[in-house]
Amino acid sequence: MILDDQSEVTDFLRSQPCGPGREGETVREIETHISRIFLAGDRAFKLKRAVRLPYADFSTPQIRLETCEKEFALNRPTAPGIYLGVRRITRQAGGLAFDGDGPLVDAVVEMARFAQDDILDRVAAAGGLTEAHAESLARTVAAMHARAPVVRRPGGGALMEGVLDINRAGFATSRVFAPEKVAALDEAFRRAFRRHRGQLDRRGARGLVRLCHGDLHLANIVLHEGRPEVFDAIDFNDGLATVDVAYDLAFLLMDLWHRGLPDLANRVANRYFDTAGAEDAQGLLPFLMAVRAEVRAHVTATAATDDPDRAAMAQGYFDLACDLLAPEPGRVVVLGGLSGSGKTTLAERIAPHLGPAPGARIVESDRTRKAMFGVEATEHLPQEAYAPGVSDDVYARIAARARALAEGGATVVVGAVFDSAAHRAELDRRLAGLRVDAVWLEAAPDRLRDRIATRGASASDATLDVLETQLSHGPGRIGWPRIDVNGTLEATLARLCARLS
Repeated sequence: MILDDQSEVTDFLRSQPCGPGREGETVREIETHISRIFLAGDRAFKLKRAVRLPYADFSTPQIRLETCEKEFALNRPTAPGIYLGVRRITRQAGGLAFDGDGPLVDAVVEMARFAQDDILDRVAAAGGLTEAHAESLARTVAAMHARAPVVRRPGGGALMEGVLDINRAGFATSRVFAPEKVAALDEAFRRAFRRHRGQLDRRGARGLVRLCHGDLHLANIVLHEGRPEVFDAIDFNDGLATVDVAYDLAFLLMDLWHRGLPDLANRVANRYFDTAGAEDAQGLLPFLMAVRAEVRAHVTATAATDDPDRAAMAQGYFDLACDLLAPEPGRVVVLGGLSGSGKTTLAERIAPHLGPAPGARIVESDRTRKAMFGVEATEHLPQEAYAPGVSDDVYARIAARARALAEGGATVVVGAVFDSAAHRAELDRRLAGLRVDAVWLEAAPDRLRDRIATRGASASDATLDVLETQLSHGPGRIGWPRIDVNGTLEATLARLCARLS
């Protein structure tokens, strides 16, 4: 319901100058169901509609001012180049003005204008989304979640049950899906929820339910000066944005997966957990991504009246939700080999295609060691960080992590040198009872030397001297199947995938 006449305010915003050299331009407008955005030159002014809805109240100028201030506070940390400030619109003797001393009439968020083609949904559609973007985005989201306020009540299970209830009711507002298919999908969700409820509650008790972005998909991320910046967090309803951080992340992962970008979804998930920890969510992600797909399915279906394209889009989300809910048992894939054998490269190539979405969690000895010492993955460690006792601890940790992840339903790719028979035996002991596929990557010494000499920055500190030490000691008798990695990457991948299948 519209509660306030904003025509004078919209006329004022339409009259804003577009800036030097743009005298012939006119202000453009973009409308959403709760906002109007006025594009004037290199600036954008976002006005909240004077409405009161079941989920949002912008009914008075003071409420709209407070909501603008909240939007700015929520989004400035993740999009500092875009969110510039909040402008009060006041009544002065000559009419309306920005930030005068007269009575408050309305308020807007002032933003730097950006090209629509720089929004990540369009970047992805044009094939321009890269692994570097994915890694930067993962770090941004992890930092956003780290500073998000913890919410203790309700618990993680209760919050998710509420989402499932809303989804079930949401399908009643459209005719795209047969009632029996909706009922079957809802029952599948309820079964999966019963399996995961305890973990969701435990995560909530650990402080992982927070006031998050709430709407974290590609259309709310923009490339600004080459870096992804997250914008347009939910500011009008804290209940909608109060979720487990993994459920917030799952919207982004589902969006990437749905667009046929599994490699980028997997890269975001792995780098997110490398940064944020709490990787026990890896086994939850297929369920959480399925819930996000279900939300998109019923929301899109509701808007699909007499629109076959929207109906087809809704069906795509519905089918994805069904696929993501299909249970798969946990599994561990182990890649061993001397430095330069390509463990990291192969792990990153196979992980998106192993196990349920968003693919496998990669657990590497190099990153584990760096995390133990509290340094960035590409920062070099001193020699004492590679003492035998430290290495024993590293190998014990990666085995324990792999077991915990696999027991939680995740697929894991473990990457480490494993040139010690004792470390291989200890891994076998710790992973007993799980499905484990271990392979040894074998390359000629000169091939290993060439790779180490030419590789760029990475998590590995291995040098040519380290490799020579490994070669002189030798790995001893290896009982794992061997994969020849002397050839091209494509040929090696084909051999590895054939072995793992």
